[in-house]
Amino acid sequence: MSVQTTPTASTGQTPTETVSPLRRLLSGSVGRNLGLVLALLAIVLVGALTSSNFLNFDNALVILRQASIIGVISVGMTFVIIAGGIDLSVGAVLALASVVGSLAAIQDIASSSHWIVTVIVALAVGTGAGLINGVVIAYGKVAAFMATLAMMVGARGLAEILANNRTLVLNDRDFVRAMNVDLLGIDILIWIFALVAVAGWFLLNRTTFGRRTVAIGGNPEAARLAGIKVKRHTMWLYALVGLTAGIAAVMILGRTTAGTSTHGNLYELDAIAAVVVGGTLLVGGRGTITGTVFGVLIFATLSNVFVQNNLTSSAQAVAKGVIIVVAVLLQQRFAVGRVKQNRLRPAGQTPPSEVPSA
Repeated sequence: MSVQTTPTASTGQTPTETVSPLRRLLSGSVGRNLGLVLALLAIVLVGALTSSNFLNFDNALVILRQASIIGVISVGMTFVIIAGGIDLSVGAVLALASVVGSLAAIQDIASSSHWIVTVIVALAVGTGAGLINGVVIAYGKVAAFMATLAMMVGARGLAEILANNRTLVLNDRDFVRAMNVDLLGIDILIWIFALVAVAGWFLLNRTTFGRRTVAIGGNPEAARLAGIKVKRHTMWLYALVGLTAGIAAVMILGRTTAGTSTHGNLYELDAIAAVVVGGTLLVGGRGTITGTVFGVLIFATLSNVFVQNNLTSSAQAVAKGVIIVVAVLLQQRFAVGRVKQNRLRPAGQTPPSEVPSA
């Protein structure tokens, strides 16, 4: 009597599900960015249906101009959040940089030499404040939330002291003229935002610095064991977001021709919201500059729709809050799905790379 046997799977192996190339593509950064594009198009459609002036080219430039300053800060914030950190001080650092750049002593030096002195001073103040944040967080082992909260309070207070609670008028006409020029019919602020976004994309996706940022956000201890100097890298990440705050200070100085401690109020919240809506995980380890740019454009376009329809800022704030909550809920769903995939993955198989793409 013969005994029939049935083949069994070898020990340690589990059946794997075949995933189509299209599904694999849509489940990655392309799919996430496609969702952002559809959301932006939906807002544009609402604007076109509710306002006859919404689709004008001039209005499109207004939207991009309004998005530019927050957009520059958001690019720097993306790096910090990808690494698992947060920076609540960018708005206050922007205010401090604008005040220092408008001081009479700095204006005298700029008038006797070149207006680029104002730019260098603002960038140095922003980078220096960010560097202090980085040192306190990385080497002082202070939680990023508390360290940047302290910088937020201190920087705005210092700005008030330096300005003597006044608005400092910038009298350098050459600087103001340079910051209000149009290149190919497009405002210089929009060009600055585009250049910062391209530079941020290249730094995150095409350099070792970007790969290390993602690795630290995914697992700081594993990154340290892999030879990455986590503390030093963290310090430079906060210097980077401080630099973008300094660039934003230059932009707002050129547009308002004044430095004041009230500049940048709540900009940190707008930047964090844009980064989160753009798909960057608050827990770190994943994010894209492209997604952040779409997040900034979504909020800027939404604000323009509300203005075109004469709706209150309170209603606009409610709409922003709903968008942020939805984005966070989608992030949580993604995180749960990723954990389940890791548990079901066969032994010895490495998880797919979370290196960012466009």
